Amino acid sequence: MKLIIGNKAYSSWSLRGWLACKQSGLPFEEVVVPLYDAEWDRRREGAEFAPSSGKVPILWDGDAVVWDSLAIVDYLADKVGRDRFWPAEDSARAMARSMAAEMHASFTALRRKHPMNIRQQFPASRPDDDVIVDLKRIMELWAQARARFGGDGAYLFGDFGAADIMFAPVVTRILTYQLPIARFAASYLDAVIQHPFLQDWIAGAQEEDWVIEQFEQPIR
Repeated sequence: MKLIIGNKAYSSWSLRGWLACKQSGLPFEEVVVPLYDAEWDRRREGAEFAPSSGKVPILWDGDAVVWDSLAIVDYLADKVGRDRFWPAEDSARAMARSMAAEMHASFTALRRKHPMNIRQQFPASRPDDDVIVDLKRIMELWAQARARFGGDGAYLFGDFGAADIMFAPVVTRILTYQLPIARFAASYLDAVIQHPFLQDWIAGAQEEDWVIEQFEQPIR
C-alpha cells in the first residue's frame, strides 16, 4: 500500500488517513507532498492524484484506490477486521460510527478559523461564538462516549480506534489555540497526544522544512 499525504504540520485529513494506516498494522509506503508549493498545481494533476481530483490523503493498494479519510478507515477495517477500528458492541459501534461521521461532515467553524498547525501554540483568546458552539457539541459527544463506553480505557470507547482517529486533529487544534474545554477532557487530550502514533506524526512535522505562512498565525 502507498499513502500520499500533505504536510504533517498542517494537513488534518492526512493525519486521519495516516493514523488509519498505522492502526491497521499493515505495511505501507508514506509519500509526503508539500501543499501549495510551486509544483502543487502540476503535481495534483498527475495520475496518482486523478481519482481524488488532487486531494490528500489518497491510498493506493495495488489497483484499488481510496481518497477519503473515513473511507480509508472502512477500507482498512474490511482488510484487517472491524474490531481493530470499531467497538465490538452494537450500541457502542453505532455511536462511534455516528460520531466519526459527524466529525467528517461538521464543525466547519472550528476547522475554518483554527486550521491545524501542530508545530505552534498561539496565545489563548476567546473563540468566536460559532466556534464555541462547535466545541460545546464536541465536548457533549466526548462526554457521552466516555461515560457510556469508555470504561477504564483512556480513549472515547476504551481502546484507541476510529473515533479517536477522526477527532485527533481536533485535539491538536485545541492545544495549538488553547481553546476552552470541559475539565474532564484534559485527560483525553493528553492520552491522544501522547499516543505513540501521534508522537511519531509530531516528530515528523517538526522535521519538515516547509512553511505555509497563512497557517503560521491565528486567523481573525
